[in-house]
Amino acid sequence: MAHWVWGGGFLAELGALDFAGGLVIHILSGVSGLTLCILLGKRRGYGRTAMLPHNLPMTVLGASLLWFGWFGFNAGSALGANALAANAFVASQAAAAAATVSWVLTEWKINGKPTILGAASGCIAGLVAITPAAGFVAPMPAVIIGLVGGIVCYFAVAVLKEKLGYDDALDAFGVHGIGGTWGAIATGIWATTDVNPAGANGLFFGETHLFTAQLISIVVAYVLAIAGSYILYKIVSLIMDVRADETEELTGLDISEHGERGYSRSVLTGSPMMGAFEDSSEMLANTVMHATEKG
Repeated sequence: MAHWVWGGGFLAELGALDFAGGLVIHILSGVSGLTLCILLGKRRGYGRTAMLPHNLPMTVLGASLLWFGWFGFNAGSALGANALAANAFVASQAAAAAATVSWVLTEWKINGKPTILGAASGCIAGLVAITPAAGFVAPMPAVIIGLVGGIVCYFAVAVLKEKLGYDDALDAFGVHGIGGTWGAIATGIWATTDVNPAGANGLFFGETHLFTAQLISIVVAYVLAIAGSYILYKIVSLIMDVRADETEELTGLDISEHGERGYSRSVLTGSPMMGAFEDSSEMLANTVMHATEKG
């Protein structure tokens, strides 16, 4: 896909644009994630047991690091400290901020409460959406791309996933797949040679060729991600197990894979009672889970 888009392949010849990886990275990763979610199946208790985020401070820290690092990702794709890099930098910031606001406002309107998880998810959705367009669109269209991206990705995560019933724990498809798709479409709408003479004018400027090329490229990316992921899954499954068994899933991979817990479950840290307390807590949790699953 990188060659097809960036290396002079048939999508490049078709006229497709992808400044920093919306087609090449985010659509492929998001759709591959969806494909593997379906092939692997759901986690035990999914849809019947609440599976809530367990460490929001780390989530915020991770999103903040991503937001900061994304400037190198997008602006760095200009391959120089120049005006194009500055435009990509500003566009990335504008889209991320706009998507953070639109995601939070959307969930606030629908659920009655804004959440910090929504804000973190929104900023990533905006960054994903602007990635293919960052070096081709002006700052104001970047704001629109972010605003729409936050709303579209919210509904993909909160509504589409529930309707279709797939278990995507990290919302790779809802944020990266859908966000990358919207970003690729938006590039075909608002790209302009005033920002980047090496690009093309989009639908907003009266040209249809780029928009058509973007749509074709999106379809190609989806087909490649689905087919490639399915083939790789089948090959790997012949060599090794591809998902945890029932016992490992109940125990947790921290224990089954590493022999240690990632988080202490007791406030009695350092106490000789801690081990017994945690063992009894784990037994209780397993009992509740079994009882829940059996109805």
